[in-house]
Amino acid sequence: MEQHQLLYLSRAQVEEIALGLPAMIDLLETVFTEKAHGRTEMPPKPGIHTRPDAFLHAMLAHVPALNAAGIKWVGGYPANKEKGLPYISGILILNDDETGFPIAVMDSTWITAYRTAAATALSAKYLARPDSKTAGIIACGVQGRTNLEALNCLFPLERVYAYDVVPEVQAKFVKEMSEKLGLEVIGVSEPKQAVINSDLVVTSSPIYRIPRPIIEKDWLQKGAFASAVDFDTLWSTQALQQFDKLSTDDLAQMAYYASIGYFVNLPNPYAELADLVSGKKPGRQHADERIMAMNLGLALEDMAVARQIYLEALDKHIGTWLPL
Repeated sequence: MEQHQLLYLSRAQVEEIALGLPAMIDLLETVFTEKAHGRTEMPPKPGIHTRPDAFLHAMLAHVPALNAAGIKWVGGYPANKEKGLPYISGILILNDDETGFPIAVMDSTWITAYRTAAATALSAKYLARPDSKTAGIIACGVQGRTNLEALNCLFPLERVYAYDVVPEVQAKFVKEMSEKLGLEVIGVSEPKQAVINSDLVVTSSPIYRIPRPIIEKDWLQKGAFASAVDFDTLWSTQALQQFDKLSTDDLAQMAYYASIGYFVNLPNPYAELADLVSGKKPGRQHADERIMAMNLGLALEDMAVARQIYLEALDKHIGTWLPL
C-alpha cells in the first residue's frame, strides 16, 4: 500500500496563511445557504467537562459543495487566563471526503477566532441596520478583537466603546484596535457606557452555564443589534426579553445545550442563520427592532475555513508533510 502523508500546519503557519475576513464572510454565506437546503451533515457536538465551566468538544461536519469534511477537538477553560494561557485551544483534522483519509492536521485557534467573527458579521448583515456607525465591545480579548474587525468589513463604523474587567486589557485593546482599524476607540469605565451608545454590541466573555449578567433592561437602544458570542452569560433575563428577534446558527445545538442546563431563561429563537441567508425568513424588518444573534459556533464553519486554508497552504508550499 502506498504510504499516505498528511500536511501539518502549526498555529503560526495557519496565521501566516490568514484568510481575509471578507472572503471568510462570503464562504460562510455559502455554508449557510447549503445548510438551508439540507446539503450539509453535522451532528450536535458531544463534550466532556473536566473542570467547572470548562469544556472539551468534538465538532464534526461535512459540506459536500466545498469537499470539506473533518473534526475539530476544541477546549475552553476560563481559568487558563490565571495560568497565562488562552481560553480557547484546539486542533483540527481535515479529511478527504472521497476516501476518508486524513489529509491535514492544523491548529484551530485562529480558525475558531475568525470564523466566529465572520458568523457575527454575516448575522449582522441581515439583522443590523446597514448604517450602523457605533460599536460596543464587552470583553476585549480575542473575540472582541476579531468581531470588531469583522463588523468593520461590512459597516461604516466610526466610533467604538470598549469595556473589560481588566483595565490593562482594555487599554491595550483601545490602543491597538484604533491603530489597526483607524477608528476612534474609547475605553469606558462601566459596561453600560459601551451598550447604551452603540448600534452594534458584542459580548465575548468566557461562557458560563449559570449566567453572570451585567447588562440590564433598557441599556440597548431601540434598533440596535447584539451578538452574544458568550451565549447568555452577560445578559439579564429582563434584557433578553426586550429583544424583538433572536437568531442562532443551529436550533438543534441550542436545544442540546438547553437539555444540559444552559439557556434556562432564553426566549425562543426566531430563526436560524441559514433561514436568513436563504430568504426563508426575513431579517430586520423595522428600524427600531432590537435584535440579537446568539451563534453557538458550528463545525460546518470550521471545516469550510480549514479546507480553504489547506488549499492555500498547498498553493504557497506552507506546512510540514508527515507520514501517516
